[in-house]
Amino acid sequence: MAMTIYELANACGATIEGDNAEQIIIAANDITNAKIGQVTQLTQVRYRHHLQTSQASACFIANDFDVDNVPDALVLLRCSDPEMAFVKAVTLLHPNTNYSATISAQAVISKNAVIHQNCHVGAFVVINDGVEIGENSEILAGVYLGQNVKIGKNCRIYPYAVIYDDCEIGDNVIIYSGAIIGADGFGYKFRNGQHVKVPQIGNVVIGDNVEIGANTCVDRGALGSTVIGSGSKIDNLVQIGHNNKIGQHVIVCGQTGISGSCTIENYAILAGSAGIADHVKIGQGAVVMARAGVANDVAPKTQVFGSPAKEKRVAYREQVAISQLPDLLKTIKRLEERVVELENSKA
Repeated sequence: MAMTIYELANACGATIEGDNAEQIIIAANDITNAKIGQVTQLTQVRYRHHLQTSQASACFIANDFDVDNVPDALVLLRCSDPEMAFVKAVTLLHPNTNYSATISAQAVISKNAVIHQNCHVGAFVVINDGVEIGENSEILAGVYLGQNVKIGKNCRIYPYAVIYDDCEIGDNVIIYSGAIIGADGFGYKFRNGQHVKVPQIGNVVIGDNVEIGANTCVDRGALGSTVIGSGSKIDNLVQIGHNNKIGQHVIVCGQTGISGSCTIENYAILAGSAGIADHVKIGQGAVVMARAGVANDVAPKTQVFGSPAKEKRVAYREQVAISQLPDLLKTIKRLEERVVELENSKA
C-alpha cells in the first residue's frame, strides 16, 4: 500500500522534519538497506552513522534523538516511540494477505460442525464432528481439526497445522504451519520391565491473542488442561509438555523444552534452547536465559543462566572463574615446584 510521507506521519502520530512530505512511500526497510521510496527507523546510537549515507526517503526517530549530516532528501519523522510507529508503518505498507470468505469444495467437513460467518476454509481441510469455528477465522489448506475443537473469532490457522480432539482456541489466535496442538503427553509408568502408557485424556486451552510458531508441539493434559494464557507468544520448534500452565504475555523462544506440570507465570521470558524440568515454577517476570537448564523454581523478576541454572550474576562469576582455571593450575604447579625446591634445600 503506497502513501505519502505526510499521510504516513499522520497515521503514525509523527511530526515531519524536512521537505518532500509529498514523497510516496511504498515499503519499509532497515536503515542499512532502505532505498528511495522506503521508510526506516533509527533507535540506537550505534546505528546513527548509517543515517548520513541512507538512501531512505523517511526515517522514524525519537523526539530527543540528536543527529547531524542528514541527507537533504531524507525526511525525519519525529515521535515519542519510533519503534511502535515503525511497526504501525510496516503494518500499513505491508498488509497481510486477505483470504476470501469461502469454503473450498475440496474440504472435508462434518455435517455436525458449525462454521460462523465470513470464514475461509481452504482445500483439503478436515473438520470433524462437533467443531465450532468463530466468525472471520481462516483455516488454510491442509489443516486437521479433531472432534469438538473450538476456535474463536478472527483466528488464522496456517497450512498443515493439526489440532487434536477437544482443544479450545481463543480469539485472534495465530497457529503456524506444522504446529501440533493436543497430541498425547509423554507419560509412562515402568512396570514388569516395560514402559506402560498413561492415558492422556485432557486437552489444550489457548487464550486470546496467542501465537504458536511453526513446528511447535503443545501436548494435551493427562487429566486436566494444558493452558497457554492470553497474549503469550510461542516461537518455532518449541516443546510444551502436558499439564503446563503458561500465564499471560509469556515469551517462549525457539528450541525451548518445557517438561510436564510446570507453571510459567505472567510476563516470564524463556530464551532460546532453555530446558525446564518437570514441576518447576518460573515466577512472574523472570527471565531464563539462552541454553539454561532449570531444575528448581525461579523467583519472580530474577534472571537465571547456566546449567544447572543459577542467578545470573552468580553464574557469570562462576564462568569467569572457570576461564581462569588454566592459569591458576599453572600457578599451583609453580608453587608446588618451589615447595619441593625449598624442602630439598633444607635436606
